[in-house]
Amino acid sequence: MTIRVIATGGTFDKHYDEIAGVLTFSASNLPAAIERARITAPINLEQLPSLDSLDMVDADRQRIRASCERAAEERILITHGTDTMRETAEVIAQAGLAKTIVLTGAMIPYEMANSDALFNFGFAFGVAQTLPHGVYIAMNGQVFAWDNVVKNRDAGVFHSC
Repeated sequence: MTIRVIATGGTFDKHYDEIAGVLTFSASNLPAAIERARITAPINLEQLPSLDSLDMVDADRQRIRASCERAAEERILITHGTDTMRETAEVIAQAGLAKTIVLTGAMIPYEMANSDALFNFGFAFGVAQTLPHGVYIAMNGQVFAWDNVVKNRDAGVFHSC
């Protein structure tokens, strides 16, 4: 079973620019994360434009949905910014696809110390292989239905509504 992994940016893929002192986008961290996690299952990696989810507009969400619709794979994992992950999940869910689609992200960029990115990615990759068709968010070692999750910004975690 091949899993399509769609990278859309978010904190997961941000890099620290030491000169400017800001987080920016450059090459995706996903190839390194996949190698580091020693995933042996077949993966088709698709890189969409890297965006902070707060900068996403409806056209960006429609592009992600279209990628899901076009994908030959029945199981899809999307790395996404955590701030508007639920909104994108809703747009994808409206397509009613007979696929298992799991969104995940990170509170701390992959390449920074104490990042949750690798754990969240590995966890989401595993559950994407076992969940029934539907749209889910996998964060903090938990799986949530797309319409029963909220980000607790104060605690930096996701929980059921």
